[in-house]
Amino acid sequence: MSERRHPVLDDLINLLRLERLEDNLFRGQSRDIGSKQVFGGQVLGQALSAASYTVEDRCVHSLHSYFLRRGDMEAPIVYEVDHQRDGRSFSNRRVVAIQHGRPIFNLAASFQVPQTGLEHQAAMPSVPPPESLESETAGSSQDLQFLPEKMRRFMFEQRPFEFRWVTPQSYDGEAAEPRRELWFRSDGSVPDDPQLHRAMLAYASDYGLLTTAGLPHGKNLFSDKIQMASLDHAMWFHRPVKIDDWLLYCFDSPISIDTRGFARGQIFNQRGELVASTAQEGLIRLR
Repeated sequence: MSERRHPVLDDLINLLRLERLEDNLFRGQSRDIGSKQVFGGQVLGQALSAASYTVEDRCVHSLHSYFLRRGDMEAPIVYEVDHQRDGRSFSNRRVVAIQHGRPIFNLAASFQVPQTGLEHQAAMPSVPPPESLESETAGSSQDLQFLPEKMRRFMFEQRPFEFRWVTPQSYDGEAAEPRRELWFRSDGSVPDDPQLHRAMLAYASDYGLLTTAGLPHGKNLFSDKIQMASLDHAMWFHRPVKIDDWLLYCFDSPISIDTRGFARGQIFNQRGELVASTAQEGLIRLR
């Protein structure tokens, strides 16, 4: 990647670098990306940043989180970190995100001293390389008409990541198999800070995951006939990651039931190495 950076990417980097209020207490701001509430990936990434600030010489290997209330984009979010455990190999942190005196999100994250052991992994799917695919910024006007104006502006004009779908996105309500692949990377180089790259990966991991569960029903996040909201989000970090190199995000949704859609994902680098896995359950309710 070149050293150029889109201003929106600079803004995201600053967004994930929280203000320290005192020991174990941090404050973050929010950005309007066209959704009706604070983007879930933003709270996820900021909470992981807060937890990471309290751990030394250990890398996050897993996180589990719950979305409790809608976030207010006009108010700052305070992140309170609780030291649950510091052992010889693992450290555990609990983070509560607070707005207007009430928790809106909580997260548990585990950190590990780097170690070696037995290794195996699933193979990366065979897909076209990102260089052979068009960027989503080249979306057709027919696709765009189905999106709210603010979301169109974010999706196609000003965002911190570049997306290249292996199977083109459709916003017109056409039913499809609940399986997709997406190449993505930051829109420019990112400072060489492993914690920042992991926080940005957590932020990006919320893109498109839950909407996979709506594909068999021809439903998407932007339809006025459906309500979609993340309930929880889990993530496992398997290897070091560089968010400014191309990464392949593979989604699938094995089930949707009782107004809850379930989706999972695997994230590979271009060498075919599995760098992270995700899982999410969300509300999918017909209005």
